[in-house]
Amino acid sequence: MAQEYSYPLDTDWTTDEVVKVVEFFEAVEYGHDEGIAAAELKRRYRAFKEVVPSKSGEKTLFREFKEQSGLESYTLVRQLKDAGDQDIIRA
Repeated sequence: MAQEYSYPLDTDWTTDEVVKVVEFFEAVEYGHDEGIAAAELKRRYRAFKEVVPSKSGEKTLFREFKEQSGLESYTLVRQLKDAGDQDIIRA
């Protein structure tokens, strides 16, 4: 199933914030491995955006995660725009 990846984290984040970011990137892994329900990805992305509200911060973390894992976060997030909650998001 999922491999062990190093997640891009900020040492200033609280434990709760780290959990939200890690859970989002785990959702990205699921989207690449087997697909993830749009509702679940949406929930985790919203929590991620509470921690990283800026577009530039998001892009930086997405790029760092892709460099470490080879997985593209943006392609999954982009699919949320047109997806219904029951849809399965896949890379």
